Amino acid sequence: MAISAKLVKELREKTGAGMMDCKKALEECNGDLEASFDWLREKGIAKAAKKADRIAAEGLTAFVVDGDKAAIVEVNSETDFVAKNAEFQQLVKDVAALVLANEPADLEAALKLQIEGKDLETLIAEKSGKIGEKLSLRRFVVMSKDASEEFGAYSHMGGKMTALVKLTNTEAEKARDVAMHVAASAPQYIDRTAIPAEVLDRELHVLKAQAMEENAASAKPKPENIIEKMVEGRLNKNLKEMCLVDQEFIKDPDSTVAKYLGNGAVVEMVRFQVGEGIEKKEENFAEEVAAQMKAV
Repeated sequence: MAISAKLVKELREKTGAGMMDCKKALEECNGDLEASFDWLREKGIAKAAKKADRIAAEGLTAFVVDGDKAAIVEVNSETDFVAKNAEFQQLVKDVAALVLANEPADLEAALKLQIEGKDLETLIAEKSGKIGEKLSLRRFVVMSKDASEEFGAYSHMGGKMTALVKLTNTEAEKARDVAMHVAASAPQYIDRTAIPAEVLDRELHVLKAQAMEENAASAKPKPENIIEKMVEGRLNKNLKEMCLVDQEFIKDPDSTVAKYLGNGAVVEMVRFQVGEGIEKKEENFAEEVAAQMKAV
C-alpha cells in the first residue's frame, strides 16, 4: 500500500526515529501506526543488543532532591559526545526522577520500573538503538531524611561527577558546600570510625615496610622507637586525606571540613564519578580501519 508523508511524519514525531526507518516500518506493517511503533521498538532493541559487548564508560551523573528524599544516579554511554546529547541528558533526568519516586531495592528492580508505558530497561534499549550507542544505568542511591537533617547536592564538570550528602544540625548552604567539597576532593570515608579494620591494617603494613626499607638504606639508621613515630605520623597524614571531616576545606584551606561545620555532622555521603572503576577499551583507529578493509 502507498504510505502517505503525513503518516510517516506522525510516526516520526511519535518515535523520534529517522524518516526512512519510519517509512520502512509502515510498509512492513501495512500502514498500522501502532504496529509500526512496535516494529521500530523491536529494531531499536535489536540494535542495542548488538552493542552489548561495547564498554559504556562515559555518560553523566545527576541528582534530584524532592522534600525529604533525594537520589543520585549514573547513566553511561560509550562516548562523551553522546553525553552532550540533549535526549541523553533528558533520559538521565528521567531516570533520576523515576528512581527517587519509586526507591527500588537494587538495579534489577530499577530496570523493571514503568515509565512511558514500558519498563526502564526497554526504554534504555530503545534510546540505545535510536542514539546508536550502548547506554546503561550503572548505579544509584536514594536517601531519606527527617526534619532535623539537610541534603546537600552538587554536580561538577557538567555532571561528570556528582555528590550527595546528608547532614544534621546545619543549614542548607553548608550542606551544599560540603557536597561541593566531596565532589571536588573525593574523600573515601566520612571519618576515621568509618574506615574498615582491614584497610587500616593494610595501610599500616605498607607504611611500616616502606619505613623499614628506607631505614635499611640510610647511612644513619634510626632507632625502632623513632621508626614507629614516623610510621604513626605518615598514617595520620594518609587518614586525614581519606576522611572528609579531616580534609582541608576547599573554600578555606586554613580550616577543615569539621571546623567549617562546627556542631554539624555528616550522616551520609555518596559521590559518583562517571566511569570510575570501569576498564576502558583503548581504541586504535588505524587498526580498526585496517580490520574493516580486510573484512570487505
